[in-house]
Amino acid sequence: MPTEVKVPALGESITEGTLAEWLKQPGEAVAQDEAIASLETDKVSVEVPSPVAGVMGEHKVAAGDTVAVGAVIASIEEGGATVSAPAVAAAEPEPESSEGPGANPQLREDAAPLELKASDAVVSDDAISTMSPAVRRAVLEHHLDPTKIKGTGRDGRLTKDDVLNAAKAQTSAPAKAGAQTEAKASPAPSPTTPAPRADWVPASAGTQGRQEERVKMSRLRQTIAKRLKEAQNEAALLTTFNDVDMSAVIDARGRYKDLFEKKHGIRLGFMGFFVKAVALAAKDVPSVNASIEGDEIVYHNYLDVSVAVSAPKGLVVPVVRDADRLSFAEIEKTIADYGKRAKEGTLTMEEMQGGTFTISNGGVFGSLLSTPIVNPPQSAVLGMHRIEERPVAKDGEVVIRPMMYLALSYDHRLIDGKDAVTFLVRVKEAIEDPTRLLIDL
Repeated sequence: MPTEVKVPALGESITEGTLAEWLKQPGEAVAQDEAIASLETDKVSVEVPSPVAGVMGEHKVAAGDTVAVGAVIASIEEGGATVSAPAVAAAEPEPESSEGPGANPQLREDAAPLELKASDAVVSDDAISTMSPAVRRAVLEHHLDPTKIKGTGRDGRLTKDDVLNAAKAQTSAPAKAGAQTEAKASPAPSPTTPAPRADWVPASAGTQGRQEERVKMSRLRQTIAKRLKEAQNEAALLTTFNDVDMSAVIDARGRYKDLFEKKHGIRLGFMGFFVKAVALAAKDVPSVNASIEGDEIVYHNYLDVSVAVSAPKGLVVPVVRDADRLSFAEIEKTIADYGKRAKEGTLTMEEMQGGTFTISNGGVFGSLLSTPIVNPPQSAVLGMHRIEERPVAKDGEVVIRPMMYLALSYDHRLIDGKDAVTFLVRVKEAIEDPTRLLIDL
């Protein structure tokens, strides 16, 4: 008798999610507790494990459908069976091209199912069976060998973008070679004839016109958009800036990074210094670590820092609990673990709830300056940026120093300008003289 697969509990107050992707297709063998589908909630992606070992049965819902907690989404046939690749004809249709007449007929919904011809790249059943329908269709459509394409998806799986990029690279190479041959054979343009643009490609080179692709926003992206817009509508947002000389922190890291890693098994990064500096500054300016609830101000005697980290489907903010009481090593280990699991999509709802202050490091992506948006119900967020050498005045002389711009965005309903500036100056002082972190100044 088939075993039903139900949507697991998704966390406190979460009653539904979106089925983002089927990881197993009907007819494929599955092991007990092996992930068969990926669900998206408002905050995290959750994998649905198989309750038993067997063969993947019928999909009760399609990718993109909204499913409630406890709903049956599939069935597992227990026992052994031959694993067979699903037919290509069952692949999901692509969105209809908006190009009109002359568009690639293989992109239209009414196009005939694609078949792998003898002249096409040879693709094994095993390789085909591990692809999602959209990826499988793209591989066959462009006659590519998936074993020669590097996958950027989870566990190295191919994504549709991987296939499209490979196809683009394959078609651009002959076009460039042809353009170079034509350039050698053609006479130099006369003074009265404008030279062709460097990026111009003749229509005969195989171009298919302009194309568009519509992709439904993920639940995570929809939630991010909703919450950030709510923050702009609700809070009186303002940003104050300062810059900080990173020389002392860089020197400390250079001297102790090897000993630190040897003792604690983790690299000494910048974030530990900034979390400690924020904890120190929040003692002098507690409103930065407070929040508004109705007509009351809630002051927290603890510091739970939300650290913004990049995930494949958007920015997520796991929380470092009691950051003011943690050591440098504990902070660095927690953040490193969050960063790793954010990329894997294995963060839990509980790990991203309840922060009282946020630190966002846009510098890792090269940002020089930004105005971060407060994450409700918090009242402030500190933005870090890239370190670059700049000329600054020190003791009457112009010297070169590794400088970083800091930005503090805050809710002006709760935090006055004086308090915001004072807080940021305290952070600056602690970073420029890390000894303050040790003696609580």
